[in-house]
Amino acid sequence: MHGTPAGPTPPPPLPTDQLRFAMPPMHDSAEDERRHRKERLAGALRIFGRMGFEDGVSGHITARDPEYSDCFWVNPFGMPFSHVTVGDLVLANSEGQVIEGRYHVNQAAFTMHSQVHAARPDVVAVAHCHSVHGRALAALGELLDPITQESCAFYEDHALYDAYSGVAVDAAEGRRIAAALGSHKALVLRNHGLLTVGDSVDAAAWWFLSMERSCQVQLTARAAGRPVLIDHRMAVATREQLGGDLVAWINYQPMWQNIARSEPDLLS
Repeated sequence: MHGTPAGPTPPPPLPTDQLRFAMPPMHDSAEDERRHRKERLAGALRIFGRMGFEDGVSGHITARDPEYSDCFWVNPFGMPFSHVTVGDLVLANSEGQVIEGRYHVNQAAFTMHSQVHAARPDVVAVAHCHSVHGRALAALGELLDPITQESCAFYEDHALYDAYSGVAVDAAEGRRIAAALGSHKALVLRNHGLLTVGDSVDAAAWWFLSMERSCQVQLTARAAGRPVLIDHRMAVATREQLGGDLVAWINYQPMWQNIARSEPDLLS
């Protein structure tokens, strides 16, 4: 019996060290790291704008300054996310007082964000917006269920702030929110929306994007029928694979590349 004639021998595989794989950059100075965080912050705000996460002047992402650890870069109050550039960002202290920049900051942002940053020195960035599906789940006062691979990243790693007392305008409310977050990566603020944190702007932004989508999937699945839960063992195993900030950083890079290439003016 005659087999198929052998074709030409394919080239040998390339050594893996010759293949590109992005990893979080290392910085030689605080100035370099500051510039990097500001670029990623401006990019994340523009992505959030594309995703429709703005609601009037609500919504903010903060990034801790690498040198002044109790000061934070934030989007200017009242400026559309889609217009923000690196040069527009504002540096404010933990009291919400502007120490660098040309614009006001949203004081409600700092009431919440500064207390989260103070309670979590491991956190570089905090994201909070009034996204549609996040608010819908928050209105139910519920957590995400482990019904998809993506939602498993939040399994037993997010919490519910089971209270609502209006717009957060005092430090005590911010401390209660920070306490509810604890050591988790995300928080559902009942009747309010979502909050996520990360050890980079990229990670915090990715967790918010992924959490918002997971809220959408959960609400859609429940409207269509009865979602099937992933069992505890597999949900934990999936979280261990996908729930770390490095994985979030990696997942976020296509979005960063897209916004940086299509809207390079954000770097100005």
